[in-house]
Amino acid sequence: MTLYIVKKRRYQKMKKIIGQRLEVRSCESSRQYPAGSMKLLLTAYCFLLAIVTGCGISKDIYQKTVDESEARKANLEQALKEIDSLKDENQQLKGKSGEISNQIENLSREIDAVKKEKEELVSKSEYMNKEIERLKLKAGELGAEKERELAGVKETYEKLLSEMEKEIEKGDIKITQALDRLSVNMVEKILFDSGKAEIKQEGLKVLDRVGAILKGITDKQIRIEGHTDNVKIGARIREKYPTNWELSTARATSVVRYLQDKVGIDPRHLSAIGYSEYKPIASNDTVEGRAQNRRMDIVLLPLDVGSVLEELKKK
Repeated sequence: MTLYIVKKRRYQKMKKIIGQRLEVRSCESSRQYPAGSMKLLLTAYCFLLAIVTGCGISKDIYQKTVDESEARKANLEQALKEIDSLKDENQQLKGKSGEISNQIENLSREIDAVKKEKEELVSKSEYMNKEIERLKLKAGELGAEKERELAGVKETYEKLLSEMEKEIEKGDIKITQALDRLSVNMVEKILFDSGKAEIKQEGLKVLDRVGAILKGITDKQIRIEGHTDNVKIGARIREKYPTNWELSTARATSVVRYLQDKVGIDPRHLSAIGYSEYKPIASNDTVEGRAQNRRMDIVLLPLDVGSVLEELKKK
């Protein structure tokens, strides 16, 4: 813009000077200047007009240059705004990048934890599979052992039936089997006199025969159970046996002692218990029923859990 103003001022000044000179000398031109000189002046004037025209072209070019400069300036400002926006966006992306990095670290830790948990589960699964196989094997062994046990109980049952055939026929002894449980029921009159806990000679012989069969049994408990009817203890023996509890327990203990001391059964497999009148198998309202309730049961049971565990430890 400054260049244009300078050129314009120079042009106006030159125009003024030339105009003044032409005006002053116009009157004298015919005298002082020949025709050729006048023509030269006119040519110079035309040249100045051309310069004026030329100055107009320079203005257009300048305006174009200014417009282009303004456009470039606007573009530059827009570019600067975009740069600032990109800087902000870049800063935001850096923040998000940090968050993503934290998330990646957290996910990595979670993945490690899952891997560790998976390894533990695989280890536990392998252990459980081994345990299952071991238990299957043990179950098979126990199944086979149970079959042998049942076979042994059945064999004992058949031996007792054969040995006690006469007593069974007379109704003095009753033998029953339910799976691995076997019971020898003996009425009172075989073993004891009324109100007494000392075994009769006849009863000792019966116990010898029964005990000989039971002596070889080592995988069962042999429990001796004493039972009475509901008749109260008479006055003459009340001092020794105040109630049927004492009498039933004393009788069971007498049988246990004989089986241990005389027959030779392992005392670890023996136990004695008295039930008094409280486990009847018949009505106490009749003479026959009371006679059935006055009895001694020799019961073969599976070994208790403690004994089984001890046996397993030994194995």
